[in-house]
Amino acid sequence: MKEYKNHTFVVTAYKESKYLEECIKSLLSQTVKSNIIMSTSTPNEFISNLSKKYDIALFVNDGEKGIGQDWNYGISKAETDYVTVAHQDDIYKPQYLEEIVNNLEKEKDFVIAFTDYREIKNGEEIPLTKNLRIKKVLLSPLRIFKKSKFIKRRVLSFGSPICCPSVTVNKKITGENPYKTELKCDLDWDTWDKMAKYKANFLYIPKELMCHRIHEESETSNLIENNIRLEEDLLMLNRYWPSPIAKFIMKFYKKAVKTNEM
Repeated sequence: MKEYKNHTFVVTAYKESKYLEECIKSLLSQTVKSNIIMSTSTPNEFISNLSKKYDIALFVNDGEKGIGQDWNYGISKAETDYVTVAHQDDIYKPQYLEEIVNNLEKEKDFVIAFTDYREIKNGEEIPLTKNLRIKKVLLSPLRIFKKSKFIKRRVLSFGSPICCPSVTVNKKITGENPYKTELKCDLDWDTWDKMAKYKANFLYIPKELMCHRIHEESETSNLIENNIRLEEDLLMLNRYWPSPIAKFIMKFYKKAVKTNEM
């Protein structure tokens, strides 16, 4: 098996997810081998046992807590330039890392590299939703205009079509703490907006190489239920558009958010 030593998967474990082991197995089944570590801010026997079972180094965040803080902590523990934060509920298809490596080797001037994705509901990969088809269209300009600040921000101006768990960050550009932490749900969108201003590429790989799980116990589902997601969506849209236009776009956003409901 081919090995790529300058990349690390950081599995961010939280409480006792019944999907964590499936995520780990998908990383171990990659066609290109790389480093795998695990980090958590909720240490427990369940997580410790899985780290021992699969011989994965486990790091415990005893500092500031939060989604972005936990991601940054895990990234800081990786000793490689390229890092993918693997969300514990998701699955990575065997060719995910191979495609990432093939593309970044050709074009190392990137701040993030990312892929398309599918969704899993009730344990099954579902057909491509209307929402995901729209995201593919929004991302399409990045296949050509990878470095343009204007294009990158226009892509983000209608929402965040970039799937966070599909993203590999380039620490040579982002540093140890790439993710912004002020927001609870849209911290990834907020981070891409920051990174869009860098003089570096958004390396988009238009292949569905991972699966994002939609389930009622996920943090995203909890934030949607509490309306935090919609509040932060409007806040982000106001960054790109006058308030009346932002509110108009939000009408469509509320329909798209329903795809995350069980």
